[in-house]
Amino acid sequence: MSITGAIVLFATTWFLVFFIVLPLRFESQQDAGEVVPGTPKSAPSGHVVGRKAKITTVVTLVIWAVLVAVIMSGVISIRNVDVFQILTPRTP
Repeated sequence: MSITGAIVLFATTWFLVFFIVLPLRFESQQDAGEVVPGTPKSAPSGHVVGRKAKITTVVTLVIWAVLVAVIMSGVISIRNVDVFQILTPRTP
């Protein structure tokens, strides 16, 4: 795996985990009882994106390390996911 491949894998994993973590413990302005004029009642009441980004980074590091270990060990390769046998050499 190249450095670029590792960075792309990390970024993709980070965003997937981030979108999973974002709705956890979500509190809307309606739930908090303080709706700011001009905003919908379903808008977030607090700014917790920074904390969620830190949690996402820690979780992503663990998942990314496992994914890199599996890819580098060769347990799963491109031949395992070649369902239509595009990459296998054809015999005449």
